[in-house]
Amino acid sequence: MNIIKELENLNCGKVIKNCNLKEYTTYQMDGNAAAIIFPSSIQDLKTILRFLKEKKQKYKVIGNGSNLIFDAYYEGILIKLEKLNHLNIENEKVVVEAGYSIMKLALKVSRMGLSGLEFATGIPGTVGGAVFMNAGAYKSDMGYIVKSVTVLTPELEIKELSNKEMEFHYRTSFLQTHPDYICLEAKIELIHGDREEIMDLIKERKKRRLETQPLEYPSAGSVFRNPEGDFAGRLVELIGYKGKKIGGAEVSKKHANFIINKGSATGKDIKILIEEIRKKVKEQTGIELKVEQEFVE
Repeated sequence: MNIIKELENLNCGKVIKNCNLKEYTTYQMDGNAAAIIFPSSIQDLKTILRFLKEKKQKYKVIGNGSNLIFDAYYEGILIKLEKLNHLNIENEKVVVEAGYSIMKLALKVSRMGLSGLEFATGIPGTVGGAVFMNAGAYKSDMGYIVKSVTVLTPELEIKELSNKEMEFHYRTSFLQTHPDYICLEAKIELIHGDREEIMDLIKERKKRRLETQPLEYPSAGSVFRNPEGDFAGRLVELIGYKGKKIGGAEVSKKHANFIINKGSATGKDIKILIEEIRKKVKEQTGIELKVEQEFVE
């Protein structure tokens, strides 16, 4: 593929050809992508995007791959932002780049006695992914703590969006409705709290997660958003799909709103299982389940 050679010649980050998707998704699904590149800076990212746009080449910017479901082969270029990971903490103000682990950040600030990110200590994504999804748990989410987000626009201009402009709502944000915008950095504001109380809360929640979630298997966390006043897991159990298996993908017996990879799951297996669940829940209850995860074509 000549375009990959040209991409390498840009010298804008390491390029891996025919990369294994198992290594770049939390589902660890079988499959490959044409190539993956790791930009070292925002300038590198802009150069890569300009090149791919000029070539009309399909691409996808990814964080930790914690909400992505790929087909067996992705013919485009993956751009992984893990090297955009600068962090600055001053008092209760945090400025962090998109590639930084949200779980690592949550644990770091919590150990410093800063409160507000406790909910994220079990979320296996990056800051960029968490902002994109408006990730949350325990009745809190990124929208409560993010003051502004620096983005790269489709025209490759750098722009700062306020919390209001980010349009944070339950598991969604401006970035989901404008996918050509890329999160580069988030400004977060926390509050000072009691370090011991914060760490005790995190410890207690971790214990509960281990007891109730199938963390011993690859997954992408909750598959469906909870409908208002109800729980997606309850609805999946109601249609008799707890433990249902297609290929290597299985609805967890521990938590019915998780699909786990039992060892050889493909994106197709996971997608078929999700679509079957949505169809049967709709038929039996009239409720349209919304998928939290993204199917990448």
